[in-house]
Amino acid sequence: MLSNKTIVNSWNEWDALKRIIIGRADDCMVQTPELAAQRHWSENGYPKGKLGPYPKDMIDMANQQLDNFSKMLESRGIIVDRPTPLDFSQQVSTPDWVQGSMVGCMPPRDLLLPVGNEIVEATMSFRSRWIEYLSYRPILEKYFAEDPNFRYEAAPKPRLTEQTYKEGFLINWKTLSDDEKKRHMRESYWILTEVEPCFDAADVVRCSKDLFV
Repeated sequence: MLSNKTIVNSWNEWDALKRIIIGRADDCMVQTPELAAQRHWSENGYPKGKLGPYPKDMIDMANQQLDNFSKMLESRGIIVDRPTPLDFSQQVSTPDWVQGSMVGCMPPRDLLLPVGNEIVEATMSFRSRWIEYLSYRPILEKYFAEDPNFRYEAAPKPRLTEQTYKEGFLINWKTLSDDEKKRHMRESYWILTEVEPCFDAADVVRCSKDLFV
């Protein structure tokens, strides 16, 4: 029987799962346009320019799936932690910029990177996700209180000024053919410049060095 006491220790992607953070879809937003993202999902009823909260039935359906997944894991003895949603319709601002709204706390894998007994808070490249970490702080504070070996660090917070992004990238990207997009991806040509370090935790693969021998 698993203890409810937290022990942070995760080195790879395939060991037996004992504890997990699963997000919530509450108050998820189609964020106002920013340099890193401009949503255009016309086939799903969200053409460019349609912003704000997702429809309630869509959020309810997403939460039902997340809740059912949580219950399924718990029935197998896995401890599930859930974030505390914010009011994601709020404006976010720094001395450098103002962002009209946030996104949500549905995908914790983008923000939190476990490495051994440490969890690293990723930098995130969206202004709309700049303070998303607040949804997870109660969980991390609990881990910190329960596990004396737990380390929690935040990567340097990026400024996300205009210099962080390649000018006109999103506009130019939409004009490319599929083959041109694939070539750019192979060449690692993305929207971010090298002005400051930016990464999502989901971009990191943790695996044994023996795989590369």
